[in-house]
Amino acid sequence: MEQNISNCSKSRFLQQSLVYTVFILVILASCSTGDAGNNKSAIEKIGKVFSGSSFPSEDFAQQLKSVLPKIDTSVKIGSKSKISTINHALVYCYQANEYAPIWIDENKNSINSDVLIAELDSLQWDGIDIHRYQLDELKKSKKKALAESSTVADLINFDTLCTKTYLQAARDLLLGVYVPKSIDTLWFHQNDSTWDAPSVLTSMSRNKQYPSLQAYRSQWVSYRLLQNANRHYTQLLQDHDLKDLTSKLKISGNDSIIQLIIKKQMPWLATQSNDTTSPEEFMIKGFQYYWGQKITGKIDSPTYNKLVMQPDSVLKIIGNNQERLRWMNQVPEKNYVIVNVPLMELYLNHDSADGMHMRVVVGKPSRQTPSLSANMANVVLNPPWGVPPTILKNDVAPGLSKHGGSYLARKGLKAYNSKGSVVNASEINGSNYRRFTFRQSPGDNNALGVVKFNLPNRWDIYLHDTPHKGDFPNRNRAKSSGCIRVEKPREMAQYILTKMEGKEKFTREHIDSVITTHKTQYEGLQSKIPVHIVYLTTFQDSVCNHLRFIDDIYKRDPIMAARTSRESK
Repeated sequence: MEQNISNCSKSRFLQQSLVYTVFILVILASCSTGDAGNNKSAIEKIGKVFSGSSFPSEDFAQQLKSVLPKIDTSVKIGSKSKISTINHALVYCYQANEYAPIWIDENKNSINSDVLIAELDSLQWDGIDIHRYQLDELKKSKKKALAESSTVADLINFDTLCTKTYLQAARDLLLGVYVPKSIDTLWFHQNDSTWDAPSVLTSMSRNKQYPSLQAYRSQWVSYRLLQNANRHYTQLLQDHDLKDLTSKLKISGNDSIIQLIIKKQMPWLATQSNDTTSPEEFMIKGFQYYWGQKITGKIDSPTYNKLVMQPDSVLKIIGNNQERLRWMNQVPEKNYVIVNVPLMELYLNHDSADGMHMRVVVGKPSRQTPSLSANMANVVLNPPWGVPPTILKNDVAPGLSKHGGSYLARKGLKAYNSKGSVVNASEINGSNYRRFTFRQSPGDNNALGVVKFNLPNRWDIYLHDTPHKGDFPNRNRAKSSGCIRVEKPREMAQYILTKMEGKEKFTREHIDSVITTHKTQYEGLQSKIPVHIVYLTTFQDSVCNHLRFIDDIYKRDPIMAARTSRESK
């Protein structure tokens, strides 16, 4: 080491190393917002200006070891916590690479860093604030590191900054920028994707191939469409014609202005046609479908509000849903069910293709359906119904207080004591009901209908039939107490049991015959089908070419936008 230090005594070198160590630790302690600009003078005083083509490998390794965070690297990589994971991964990367630079070669070139900077810049289309990646500082650091007068400290600063920003960006794309529970208190959907960026990155310096950040993006169809929409509305931010058109529309409801605004937002719609309606009506209906409005072909108040909505407001909605998709597993399973709560629809995917699609009834705003993921364990024909605590408190108790035991008879409920014996309804009232459990026997009037799809979870949310079919044709289907009522329960049971489970005897006729017995039958599933209940206010259209915006039935988008904005500061 001493022979590489010119015009410095050994004590002077140790003093400089201490200053440098402290400074680098400050840089590495910041996950995304570190400001190295105030410490330029400190860096410039540290290290040796090397000459010639020989890379100072030993100096780089020794100084790097001294400044890396002191972390127990025996702990397995893969934790999903924020800062500790990034620092842990940082140390892991350089240990695995024998403390050699990852982004700089022996000739002091760094081609891969150009690709990294370009990819970091492209994260704006993912709805991520790219300022968290210190792009300006990264560019300045690169220029300084690759200059003739660069020091070992400059090289370390640049190389570790590249590594840290790559790790952070990969984590943000794979697991989300924000911790879900801090943004949406009803989001319990787990993301079990494996964050392998540290292992992938350590191989880059050996195989000379840059591991693109694209590998960490969500592979759900809607995510790709959201990226496209993000680019489109970002361009519209700079479209002065659109601003003029919306200003004019507020003054005059001219049909030609309306069509021009729609063409700006939905340029693809102008290339389509329909022989059954006029071009004007066709455009308006297409716009209403796109924005999840009631399709009337007329400019009503909700449609007008979407026409004058500015691109920055639309981008917030897009960004919210990109983050929500990052909170889900990166890769959709081959077989799964997804229920989009605000869309109030269910999709069953079989062998990576659409199997079934139907309307559903979801929780009312006062009893919101949470976002969660659970495996479907069995299909139940003629299910009994045990009254859950929420319904017991909010529905049964008031009914008992008002009508006494007659309420139970009207609802077809029986009460049981702690020994499992039936209790006479006349003994139960609004004061003592907590002593008993209440169940409803199988039958046509059972609250769960005649089919239930069990997906064990701590929220006691499941999919089921209903004796009340009248809500399915309605536009507003947020009517339940939290569980999901499905429009085609018998058809879905048949599809799952025959096509997915291979139980050929479960034809529609067989299912109907079992139901007529009013006896409960459980059919376990060999392949536990993942059921994703999610809250997405954008979703792909029927042919997966464009997005659909959806009514924010629980008003979560403004709350999410406010909380993410606050956490970003």
